[in-house]
Amino acid sequence: MFVNGHDVFIIVFVTFLCSLVVTPIVEKIARHVKALDYPNARRLNKIPMPTLGGLAIFFAFMLGYMLYARSSVQMLSILMGSFLLIFMGFIDDINPLKARYQLFTQLIAAGIVVFYGQIVLNYISIFGFHIVISSPWNYIITMALIVAIINAINLSDGLDGLCSGISSIYFLTISIIAFIMNSQQGLDTTLALIMLGSTLGFLVYNFPPARIYLGDTGSNFLGFIIAVTTLLGYKTATFTSLIIPLIILATPIIDVLLSIFRRILKRQNPLSTPDKEHFHHQLLNMQFSTRVSLLIIYAIDIIFAGLSIFYALGDTHYVILIYIGLMLIFLFIVLKTDILFNHHKKKKKKRG
Repeated sequence: MFVNGHDVFIIVFVTFLCSLVVTPIVEKIARHVKALDYPNARRLNKIPMPTLGGLAIFFAFMLGYMLYARSSVQMLSILMGSFLLIFMGFIDDINPLKARYQLFTQLIAAGIVVFYGQIVLNYISIFGFHIVISSPWNYIITMALIVAIINAINLSDGLDGLCSGISSIYFLTISIIAFIMNSQQGLDTTLALIMLGSTLGFLVYNFPPARIYLGDTGSNFLGFIIAVTTLLGYKTATFTSLIIPLIILATPIIDVLLSIFRRILKRQNPLSTPDKEHFHHQLLNMQFSTRVSLLIIYAIDIIFAGLSIFYALGDTHYVILIYIGLMLIFLFIVLKTDILFNHHKKKKKKRG
């Protein structure tokens, strides 16, 4: 479908309203089926919190699909993969599954959109370099990218409003870039607008102090749709370079990479060992409140998202220089925390 200014408002408003109405109902369902996040040494919540929030986003997404998206093989593959991840997340939120089962389900969902939907990354353009990816590597790399983005978004879900807020910023940025590139007719634009309204409606209840959490139901689904819109962006020329989605997702990607490196240094499983050393935990350790910590991450994410928009406008050289500069500043600040080496904790022990 071709999306004009009037359609944008309608799509976002309808899905926002649906998510806003459905989320309290999902909250009651989560409490009824005991899908609760109980406090422990790693959790930030002090009382049991209902999860399954992703169901509300998914319900609004389905309404948006039925009203505004065209039926196609690609869309059907996205729905099939989404159903699978929602089902897996629902089970996991009630009775946690082992990491390998979650990874297996993510791979199947990725395989559906890659092999059945033919949503495949056939070339990569970044920093002016163009790389053509031949078969079967294009299928393998695409599946790996989808699973990587799903887990990056999933691992970022550790603070009230963080995952849903980052996702909202991403979908908003995609929508803006699509209009700049005059590619409103693409499926990626329609999905971005539907997901923007759906996620913002949920964020009303997820913003601190949160009433309900996304759960794996929501974080896996959001990561999956973000990955799919990234790939679709190449097919509709919304993304002229891989650097655009990488810039928008800079915060969760850096956090996940540092988490993996940190766990390797500790000789722990880099993908399945939970801890309290993520970037948002570091902000909380600096005595920032939950809301202020969240707004700091939002601000960083919005700056990177703004850079991606300027890149799409064609100011590539300046954007790359600014991006590298901001990345170095961000990494310098992050490495001053305990995110990798726990040097502050060691100092406290020595003093004791």
